[in-house]
Amino acid sequence: MLWANMHLLFWLSIIPFVTGWMGENHFMPASVFLYGVVLFLAAIAYFILQKLIIKSHGKHSVLAKALGKDLKGKVSPVLYVIGFVSAFYSVWISGTIYVLVAIMWLIPDKRIEKELVKETS
Repeated sequence: MLWANMHLLFWLSIIPFVTGWMGENHFMPASVFLYGVVLFLAAIAYFILQKLIIKSHGKHSVLAKALGKDLKGKVSPVLYVIGFVSAFYSVWISGTIYVLVAIMWLIPDKRIEKELVKETS
């Protein structure tokens, strides 16, 4: 689990570099593509870490129940792939997809809190 966490932190640590490179190059397709690839790899690392945590706590744990099918976690990598593939067609489409994924994750998710309330009552 520690290595999976380090894997996620590695990809997250690269985000400022690719963000700066994208800004310096005025959103050139190659920089937008690389930004999307890094976001995709961070999403994959998050998925791996999440699966390891659930495996360690068991399939019937509160976290496993709360995550359920985890639609956000499965849709995000797919949208990132669409985003970085479309970078060479239109950086606006890529940027819009990246922003949509960010907004999707900014919306509070109450699943864990609901499961904890069920567990304690």
